Amino acid sequence: MTVIEPAVLTSPSEVQDVAERLMRSAEGTVRIEFLDNFGDGTVRAVVVWPTENTALSDICALFESFGLRLHRQLPLEGAGDGAYLYEFTMVGVPPADSLRNVAAAVEAHGGGQFSVDPFAALILAANIGWRDAVLLRAAARFLKQAGLGMSQGYVIDNLVHRPQFVAALLDYFNARFDPSTADRAQAIADTSRTLENHVEAATTVDEDRVLRAFATCFDALVRTSWFQVTADGHHKAHHAFMFDSARLSLHGPVIPYREIFVDSDDVEGLHVRSGAIARGGLRFSDRPEDYRTEVLGLMKTQTVKNSPIVPTGAKGVFIRKNPNIPVSQAYSVFINGLLDVTDNIVEGETVHPPRTVTHGADSSYLVVAADKGTAAFSDIANSIAAQRGFWLGDAFAAGGITGYDHKQMGITARGAWVSVRDHLTEIGIDVSTDPVTVAGIGDCSGDVFGNGMLHSNNLRLVAAFDHRHIFIDPDPDPVASHAERRRLYSQPGSSWADYDPSLLSTGGGIWPRSAKSIVLPDRARQLLCIDRQTVTPDELVRALLQANVDLLWNGGIGTYVKSHRESHVDAADPANDSVRVNAGQLRAKVIGEGGNLGLTQRARVDFALRGGRINADFIDNAAGVATSDREVNLKIALESACRSGRLTAEQRNDLMAAAQDEVAATVLSGCHNQVLALGLAEAHAGRLLNRHERLIESLERHNGLNRAAEGLPSETELAARAQAGQGLTRPEIAILLAYSKNVVCQELLHSSVPDDLAFVPALSAYFPSSWQGIVPINGPAEHRLAREIIATQIADDLINHVGPGLIYRLEERLDVRSPEVAAAYTVTRKLFGVDSLWEHARRGGTVGAQGRWNGLYDVQQFIEHTAGRLLRHTNGRIDITQTVNRYATHVDVLRSHLQKNAPDSWLRLRSEAVDLSETAVRLGLDVREVAQTYLALDDALGINWVINALEAHNPANWWDAMAAAALRDDITDALHQLTARLPRIEGWQSTAHQGISRVKGVVARLRRDGFVDVPRAATISAELSGLGRWISGG
Repeated sequence: MTVIEPAVLTSPSEVQDVAERLMRSAEGTVRIEFLDNFGDGTVRAVVVWPTENTALSDICALFESFGLRLHRQLPLEGAGDGAYLYEFTMVGVPPADSLRNVAAAVEAHGGGQFSVDPFAALILAANIGWRDAVLLRAAARFLKQAGLGMSQGYVIDNLVHRPQFVAALLDYFNARFDPSTADRAQAIADTSRTLENHVEAATTVDEDRVLRAFATCFDALVRTSWFQVTADGHHKAHHAFMFDSARLSLHGPVIPYREIFVDSDDVEGLHVRSGAIARGGLRFSDRPEDYRTEVLGLMKTQTVKNSPIVPTGAKGVFIRKNPNIPVSQAYSVFINGLLDVTDNIVEGETVHPPRTVTHGADSSYLVVAADKGTAAFSDIANSIAAQRGFWLGDAFAAGGITGYDHKQMGITARGAWVSVRDHLTEIGIDVSTDPVTVAGIGDCSGDVFGNGMLHSNNLRLVAAFDHRHIFIDPDPDPVASHAERRRLYSQPGSSWADYDPSLLSTGGGIWPRSAKSIVLPDRARQLLCIDRQTVTPDELVRALLQANVDLLWNGGIGTYVKSHRESHVDAADPANDSVRVNAGQLRAKVIGEGGNLGLTQRARVDFALRGGRINADFIDNAAGVATSDREVNLKIALESACRSGRLTAEQRNDLMAAAQDEVAATVLSGCHNQVLALGLAEAHAGRLLNRHERLIESLERHNGLNRAAEGLPSETELAARAQAGQGLTRPEIAILLAYSKNVVCQELLHSSVPDDLAFVPALSAYFPSSWQGIVPINGPAEHRLAREIIATQIADDLINHVGPGLIYRLEERLDVRSPEVAAAYTVTRKLFGVDSLWEHARRGGTVGAQGRWNGLYDVQQFIEHTAGRLLRHTNGRIDITQTVNRYATHVDVLRSHLQKNAPDSWLRLRSEAVDLSETAVRLGLDVREVAQTYLALDDALGINWVINALEAHNPANWWDAMAAAALRDDITDALHQLTARLPRIEGWQSTAHQGISRVKGVVARLRRDGFVDVPRAATISAELSGLGRWISGG
């Protein structure tokens, strides 16, 4: 605790001397000194005020905050203006130390260092210094946000009446974080025991909750800027605290990996992240009472949204407590606070912040982004990072003067149009030739709305609104309106009020949302199906949202659509409660979510269940996030080159600019792949329902999924869908897709897979091709996030190709984990050219045609079967390079031979190539000879039809699915065992004629049935086993 050394007075006669001495040292601020106890129960102090204008009421309030009731104020004539003797009454006689602490607090308050509030009572009651009170106040502010649920008065009363607990708490804090603490481990152990004893001494549940909250708050703390000082040696006006959130006693449904709380008199804020490498925007919050609840929800959403990129989700919010400072200044305080507790990297070595004791893992990755209220602040953040020499440089905040301008690139809207174009094509609309009617949310000056509405000359924007205006154009001229939208897009600060009214069709108009009422022309009423001629702006917005259009394009801010099962509170956007509609009221065919949170997740599901085409916001607007992440990772690569002198700043900026088009193309390709994966899963959603249900259950048990919070169906709902032959909708599949990528990525990072040299080419391919000769990235050592980049690329590619659920299916069947599955997939991809197979299937039919989806599904089935066979042959222990080398020659020989001589046979044998290679190696035979035997055996038995029919079987439940997969493996094993035996038996076809005939007879009966289920497959498996025994015996 703070210790203040006092001056000593020995008698009342020295009051005048004290006053004169304080006058000489006042220097324009308040000075105070308490006098010795004269034995009459009165506390006296000499105070010198810097001005005569200090109101007596303010003086009374000031001292009462410390627990001192002013009894008398006596001016000290002759000592100078502003000098007074004060007499106070209080219960008991306070220790001299506590009065000196009060004196120091009053002087700090006068100097602007200490804001007096009810926590000041602890200074006298617990005999602590004013900085200790500031520390406890900061902890209480954080605990309020964390959900302590007790009033400030109750919390302070508990601390006031437990001075020994307060002392133990502060001792524990100092033992852990004071840089001058000797024998820190012993000090922590001793103070921890003392603190725990005081917590256990609580006599009520509420007392225990308060004391335990403070104790675990300091225990969960892993680093703090509390002991840092400015260049002139003073303590900083703001303080930052980093917590390991899982160690707090107050837990909600979302627990971040780390959170940083920044506290000052002017600004308060919180940055939360779900992993060590995490990224997300910082927003200016308008929710001072519960901004932690706000930011945790945003982080959770961001984590799902970040699934295709390297960092996981993070989010930050800050509030401005002093309205007299600009938001940019509050933002700067928040940024500095975050960096105060973030490690730097200097010459490749991690450097902790000065005068900062750290516990737990290093923490050097901090990347921020623009968000609500901070859209223009990237350069501010980067200038702060530069001033501090932060290792990320201007990669700290993507964008800015040296980053990619998303609006100029139009990247977010272009990514969203990947989804929209796919949706429209599915319902028979070709955007490049057909007119598309649109209703929109936003205005032309905005990035997402403006760029989105310039995507095609065939867009007929019939209605739109933002927070200022409502725009209606019932029958627009597509070419003229497109040109006018482009003009508004190019005009800084434009609004719908700037739209040329002469270009509006009959019945069109632009009205302010502040109007009391709006008289609608007939054509506008017909467009929006409104009976009344006069409506309010809110009524008009609701009608606009329900317009019968091809596309509802969200390029704005706000949540405008909820489920009928939800209240407006569930939408968490009170500003738009008056205009929000239910998903069942929408009449648009397609919804494009360029903006965030336009619909609740349940609303998306409702819309999709009614046949509407929709993904999710984190799918549609993923291109913006992906571009920012690429920018950061590219800058990290170039930053090291700049620091080493290989590049100048100008050369670096030129390289970044030159790579912009390639970055955009790569990002959009990723959007295409993700949307294709969603479409494929949706096309087979009914037959995949069981697999998806098992995945949901696993994610709930092991990975923090809350199906209700994510809008996923309950067990009862899933059963009803199974009965109806329905699967998950696209918005639901999108959640599983994102979660699967995140889980796989994290499991890969905890394995050795990203370190496999087989992935070095993938790392190099991540960076622009134009860089290869200038800034080569040829190994993990050349980029600080190499492992993360590799793991993310593997997870993204894997899940996009096999869909959500396959990995967990293999885990359940074969007792393997994601890293082993990823290795098997990589081997399969390299051996068989999966990328080419995928692309061939993708182009194999018109978009939306079932033949195309069936072709892609066949490739998925091939991947699953081959990866599974590899895992069975290796017992899950796959060295990628060795395994590829083991099979590559045989696979290449077989493919070349069969594609040349019997192309249909290659398609038939591709899935069996690994097993055929195993047999050839074991028997020392030519793989072509083994394949010929296998084909002859299969032709004789007709098992290929059985396998295809079994793969087409739609399992009724998990047991059925597992049994079918096991039997598929058993049948395959039996066929290859027979294939291995038959070459040694001369004339095997005639020798085994009786057994073959028996199997053929069973197959014939199955073909008459027209399907193969588990019992029938079990029968075939048994017959093949019998044939094997018969041949062996023979």
